[in-house]
Amino acid sequence: MAKGPDAFRTISEAADEVGVPQHVLRFWETRFSFIRPMKRAGGRRFYRPQDVAVLRALKTRLHDDGLTIKDVQRLYKEEGLERISRAIAEDPTVPKHRDVGSAFLTEGPAARVQIAGKPQALTSESQMRLRLSLAGLLSTKQRLDHILQRRFT
Repeated sequence: MAKGPDAFRTISEAADEVGVPQHVLRFWETRFSFIRPMKRAGGRRFYRPQDVAVLRALKTRLHDDGLTIKDVQRLYKEEGLERISRAIAEDPTVPKHRDVGSAFLTEGPAARVQIAGKPQALTSESQMRLRLSLAGLLSTKQRLDHILQRRFT
């Protein structure tokens, strides 16, 4: 039985989804402070869907773009998850402005979210976390659409 899109992943499941061995995830955890899986009492790691999205972006930066560990650490120190997860942020399937009920998100250095008529400033890390969450939701929607299409055709 497959897990739902919002289910936590074990290290083996996360490694399979990202496409790297488990020991690489453990190594990255020692080198990058932004990788923080939840740990149970016995030390067993559980990755949230957002964690897996960050790991995918990190793999892209290290393996596909050819950045070094020090390069990624410097990018994170200078600009947070924004630059590391650039591939997700530049994904054309992720809208740049999104109307979500009574909230409206805009981008840029002075990005703000308006909730119940009250503007709230967003840090670049908050913006990136919102984009990662949105990317995860859009991915889930695509999977559900695919399943429904197969079921009814």
